[in-house]
Order: sequence, then C-alpha cells, then structure tokens
Amino acid sequence: MTENTTVQRTPRKAALAAWSGSALEYYDLAIYGTAAALVFPKIFFPEGNQAVATVASLATFGVAYVARPFGSVLMGHIGDRFGRKLILVGTLLLMGVSTFLIGCLPTYGQVGMLAPILLVTLRLLQGLSAAGEQAGANSMSFEHAPDDKRGFFTSWTLSGTQGGQVLAPLMFLPVIALLSEEQLQSWGWRVPFWISAVIVLIGFLIRRSLDETPEFHAEKAHDETPKAPLAVLFRQHWTGVLRVFFAAFIAMVNTVFQVFALNFATADEYGIGISDTTMLWLAIAANVIAVGTIPLWAMLS
Repeated sequence: MTENTTVQRTPRKAALAAWSGSALEYYDLAIYGTAAALVFPKIFFPEGNQAVATVASLATFGVAYVARPFGSVLMGHIGDRFGRKLILVGTLLLMGVSTFLIGCLPTYGQVGMLAPILLVTLRLLQGLSAAGEQAGANSMSFEHAPDDKRGFFTSWTLSGTQGGQVLAPLMFLPVIALLSEEQLQSWGWRVPFWISAVIVLIGFLIRRSLDETPEFHAEKAHDETPKAPLAVLFRQHWTGVLRVFFAAFIAMVNTVFQVFALNFATADEYGIGISDTTMLWLAIAANVIAVGTIPLWAMLS
C-alpha cells in the first residue's frame, strides 16, 4: 500500500473532525471549570469556610494540568505507533465517560471526603484525555492538509476548543436562570455534565468515519513507524518542543478568565457583585470572536 495510490488527503473532512471533536472535548473541560467556579465549593467540600472551599475547588480544576504531561507521553506514543485516528476516538470516549460520571457523583453531604476524592480522580482522567486531544487533532489535520495551507487547516483544532467554550456557558445559562439556588446545588448542576454524553456520541460518529493520515499509512507500509517516538522527538526536535512549550502559555489568558475571574466576579465575599449570567455572556462573546478570528490569523502563517 502506498500513499499516492491508496490514501488521499481529505483536509476539509479532517479539519471538521478536528473542530467538532475539540469543541466537544473542551465543552467537557469548560463545564467543569464553570462548575468549579460557581457550584463545586458549596457541594463537594465542608461548610464553614467558603474561601478554603473555593481554593480546594479550583485546585481540583488544576490537577488536570498535572496529568497532561503524563498523558502527552502516553497518548503521543500510542498515536505515533498505532495511528492518529485511534487517539482521536479514544480520547473523545475517555473524556465523555469521565465527564458524564462527574455529573453522577455524590456530594460531600452524602459521602463525605469520598466525594472530592472521586471528583479529583475523574478530573485526572479528563486531563489525560485533553493531553491527547490537541496533539492528535493537530497531527490529523496537519497531515491531511495541502502543504501551502497547513496553518489554516490545523488552526481549526484550536478554533474548536473555543467553540466548546461557547457551548459550556450556553448550557449553564438556562440552568442558572431557571432554577433556584437549592435546585442548582441539588441536581441542576448535573444537567450540563449529562448532556455531554449526547455531544460525545455525535463527535464519535464524525471521527469514526475519518481516514488515517497519508503520512502514517506511508510509514506503516515501509515499516518506518518509530519504536520509541519520544526519544526521537527529544533527540531530533528538542528546539521545536521548547517553542511549543512556551507558546502554550498563551492558554493562561483563557483559563484565568473562564475560571478564576468567573469565581472572583460572582462570589459574595469579594463584594464585586457581577452576576453569574453577565460573566457567562462575557465568556460566550469572547469565545465567539475567537472562533472566527483564529482561522483568519492562521491563514497568515
């Protein structure tokens, strides 16, 4: 089997799969961040010290970033050895299952310290999934793209992550607007997590039909897939690793606004008094702009 006669590039299909899958995965991540800022301090941690509960809740959000380096090593190795499609489908299912289960968790009032322990465990699984999502989707769209438009087609992965962060506050808005505080804390917060099961199913159907990349097929045909991809990466491409590492710090801007600013602006004890609804609409507006502008800037690359 050869790349020229057997496998065709499908850049639009790959970009659509990357956008939709990343949007669905980052919807799952974003609803966790929103809930960690607005609800989790009140239901997953002991009552009596709201500040400590808030810090603990935001810490559970942060543990996913601890898992990501380990997930990158694992998912990257599997993707380079066995194909991008396997990673894209696998990470989507892992994210969907862990997110749905978060919506089923008992609260601190029901099972005590077991509640935050289970929450952290599922959050770690989300982090492992996210570690493989970005790299896998970027590789898939990059390797399907024409040589002169790789920046544009690959950018749809990042545009999809912003799309997911539009969906998440949109799902929380009616929950917050229509339910009382008691209803929100008892069962309302679970609804956006349960909806993720439907969303992930859609993404699975899209990604399942996607072809493996021509580059990977060519490597398999010539038995050139690396036995130790990580060693090759750091030995031959360590400068690229450093560039990606430092460029990724730009994601801090979005995280600060999506999670920490949301909590700071809406918490009663800080006295700022901005409503939950206002902050969610601000997040939606900012990310809608990002969805449209990321591919435009990528064309310049």
